[in-house]
Amino acid sequence: MTHQVHIIGGGMAGSEAAWQLARRGIHVRLSEMRGSGDTTPAHNGDGLAELVCSNSFRSDDDEKNAVGLLHHEMRKCDSLLMAAAAKARVPAGSALAVDRDVFSAEVEAALRAQPTLQIVRERVDVLPTDGLTIVATGPLTAPLLAESIGKATGADSLAFFDAIAPIVYRDSIDMDVAWMASRWDKGAEASLALGGDGRDYINCPMTRDQYLAFREELLAGEKTEFKEWEANTPYFDGCMPIEVMAARGEETLRFGPMKPVGLDNPHWATAEHPNGRWPYAVVQLRQDNKLGTLWNMVGFQTKLKHAEQVRVFRTIPGLENAEFARLGGLHRNTFLNSPTLLDRQLRLKAAPHIRFAGQITGCEGYVESGSVGLLAGLMAAAQITGRDWTPPPRTTALGALLAHITGDADAESFQPMNVNFGLFPPLPEVKKKVRKEAYTERAKADFTSWASTLP
Repeated sequence: MTHQVHIIGGGMAGSEAAWQLARRGIHVRLSEMRGSGDTTPAHNGDGLAELVCSNSFRSDDDEKNAVGLLHHEMRKCDSLLMAAAAKARVPAGSALAVDRDVFSAEVEAALRAQPTLQIVRERVDVLPTDGLTIVATGPLTAPLLAESIGKATGADSLAFFDAIAPIVYRDSIDMDVAWMASRWDKGAEASLALGGDGRDYINCPMTRDQYLAFREELLAGEKTEFKEWEANTPYFDGCMPIEVMAARGEETLRFGPMKPVGLDNPHWATAEHPNGRWPYAVVQLRQDNKLGTLWNMVGFQTKLKHAEQVRVFRTIPGLENAEFARLGGLHRNTFLNSPTLLDRQLRLKAAPHIRFAGQITGCEGYVESGSVGLLAGLMAAAQITGRDWTPPPRTTALGALLAHITGDADAESFQPMNVNFGLFPPLPEVKKKVRKEAYTERAKADFTSWASTLP
């Protein structure tokens, strides 16, 4: 098949870009190195759009949440990732979480059904010198290709660490200690619609003494040693290892992933527990597959060595006999200084036949990565068909994220960023109490007008 666009990388961004192009009849070659004998330190298989960290796309609330608004906009653009997520969805309160195996299979099946799309299992080591190309190799770009990108950009890529949370077998959790609940019962209606019961998280309670002892174990536990090339690599705050958070202060975890608010413990209430109904800290687990057999430890990405993870995490009440389907891990991520290197259409200024998409551009998160892939696909489609490209308004989630990546951010301090209302043009005249709703109302109106121009 003679292709019009070559996409390198079959993750979230590459898969979405391929979908947006192929469904418009454009011939695409999608190169994915997994399945050719190569892999990455984080992937478990060779499925397209494999989720390597959490199985959550975060909040699905499109009324007052920026990532939920991004979900809404992607759905309106016929996003493959959002369609696959709907089929793979598992109960998670107001969040959009998926069975990762079902999700990947749905994405790959939809792409294989496209007659103008060719999926090739191959490793690409050098940037193409001509022909429209979208590089969507993500934060784990293979070394030779990363070297080629470095030569083309004339600058070293930035890097940060990303850590993976453990996954626990459901039947190894002691439910006489843990209990099912969502914080303040939030998202119960959405959960019920998905076959859940409104209590979508497993909660493991801690007293103050248990919490302080657990924190000391995290700090003392043996960690993965840095390699020389990793020594000065910073962490991205959204994936901060649990032990790094613990080192920031005694209360940091209680105001982060172990926050106890909105979670009263029925075991303690009925037993007239001396600590009362409210735990001092809580470890939450979220369903990771449709069968409900696997649950991931929310916010517990870690660089503890595997044996230490088992030892330390089994001190958590309810997880004393926990069996782990996957232990946590640590890998190095890379991304471009996009505000300096890319133009407003995600093209490499030094080689404009090449676009970049996904996490390598400096966005952070599954949905954000997919959304930048979606935009790259739409941009390439417009170029091939001779249409003028009009970017989404900056008042929309897609537009705000694109603007941040391609010029609004300070190049000197550029870091990976999740979509958030801080990227949107401000509404200072609107009262803070209703500002989020105002952002989404404005975004939806402006997005509807823009989307009506898409072919």
